[in-house]
Amino acid sequence: MEQTTKRVEILDSTLRDGAQGEGISFSVEDKLAITKRLDRLGIPYVEAGNPGSNPKDLEFFRRAAALNLQHTQLVAFGSTRRKNIAVEEDANVQALLTADTAAVSLFGKCWDLHVRDILKTTEEENFAMIADTVAFFKRRGKRVIFDAEHFFDGYKANAAFALTALEHAVQAGADVLALCDTNGGSFPQEVYAITRTVVERFPSVVVGIHAHNDAGMAVANSVMAVEAGAAHVQGTYLGFGERSGNANLSTILPNLQVKRDYVCIPPENMVRLTRTARSIAEIANVRLAKGEPYVGASAFAHKAGMHADGVLKNSATFEHIAPETVGNERRFLMSEISGRTAILEKIRRYCPRVTRESPELGQIAERLKQMELEGYQYEGADGSFELLVRQVTGSIPKFFELVYYRITGENPHAEGQSAMAVLKVKVGEQYQIAAGEGNGPVNALDIALRTALAGFYPTLADVRLVDYKVRVMDSRQATAAKTRVLITSADGEKEWTTVGVSNDVIEASWVALSDSIAYKLISDKEETEEWV
Repeated sequence: MEQTTKRVEILDSTLRDGAQGEGISFSVEDKLAITKRLDRLGIPYVEAGNPGSNPKDLEFFRRAAALNLQHTQLVAFGSTRRKNIAVEEDANVQALLTADTAAVSLFGKCWDLHVRDILKTTEEENFAMIADTVAFFKRRGKRVIFDAEHFFDGYKANAAFALTALEHAVQAGADVLALCDTNGGSFPQEVYAITRTVVERFPSVVVGIHAHNDAGMAVANSVMAVEAGAAHVQGTYLGFGERSGNANLSTILPNLQVKRDYVCIPPENMVRLTRTARSIAEIANVRLAKGEPYVGASAFAHKAGMHADGVLKNSATFEHIAPETVGNERRFLMSEISGRTAILEKIRRYCPRVTRESPELGQIAERLKQMELEGYQYEGADGSFELLVRQVTGSIPKFFELVYYRITGENPHAEGQSAMAVLKVKVGEQYQIAAGEGNGPVNALDIALRTALAGFYPTLADVRLVDYKVRVMDSRQATAAKTRVLITSADGEKEWTTVGVSNDVIEASWVALSDSIAYKLISDKEETEEWV
């Protein structure tokens, strides 16, 4: 007998629910850019906003009509009609029509507590609000996704009421019942049992799950709902959302498709998972957590020598999937506990001539231990580690040389301009002096350095400093203590981190900053010529 393919349709709500997260604000251009990336990933539904509450969302839907989307259908989001008003007279309902999407998401109350204390209406009127609004959009040929708001809490409080709300949605023609754990406090076993009840009660419609992460259960709850028979999952990419966020689709997608054999996106697109995550994080102006499952920089990173040796012999020993499956890569973190096998594997890409028998391998291991004794740490500074290897092997050019820098500060100061740096560098036989104003001495020094080098290396215009961390190595030394500085830089395509150590925080910052520039220039050079 032919096996039936298990399919789960995904609705991404990054542009709507995700935009409600603290510190997240998308412009229309941002939303268009994210939509195109989700389309390339193969997400079937993108809930793009609430046109009834936000003029920006109306503008988005107007402009999005010109997008040539290949995989994605846009969904407009809104509420059922207001109480005691005809559905045709509700302004928010009419705004949903203006969005002109083939599908709409409608949220309605499924917890009698909300009907009583928030809407302050009768149960009968609440059921009529649901039925009237669903039927209104079905008459106009829309696919209707009914977001059963607070369903799990409502079911646990009054199962008969919650199920009756669903009954009215189904009778009015709803295509999908998305069961919402709006407060995010449900547990997987509860979600499984309740979802199973709904699936068995309403076999003619698609049952879905919309989970929030307030108890850290959103991904687990989403997976358990699917195991219980749900075939529609809502979430946000990277888990953006109000309070503790929504169910994280960058985790759910591989959990369902790679680990559980459901089909959510075109199989050949799973390799785009990591690239999409990093791109959306960049657009949202947030740092992608290194430990983010599947897509984080540390998701397949190995530090202990035993782990590194094991994964090189058989990757299944310490990796649950191959990193390339989701477009990520294996990394070996360098520290004093790294074995030679891990070091050799780490440097293979940019120093292939070094072998296990090469004397440079021992020199690199000893240099690593020496530098860590001085306070350097390379497990989070791949850029500086690569420069260390190139110095030992003699494969690093001298892009520039510092002659001097001077830094002054002001207080009080104009907003964003608290320091000035002047520096002189030597490039080949030429000298260049430049100045920079910035928000603090490191920012000023960064601007001055890139200004000085701009005429020699134009690609430095793409580089920006995205993170700056300072750690005092020994607080007992007070102000004389050594300081470690980590700088993360990006050029729109990749990120890299460099490290500097000194008793002087500015000098430590300079070491990390100059390493960052050197790493960028090396990367550019390798893209244009074979030189190692």
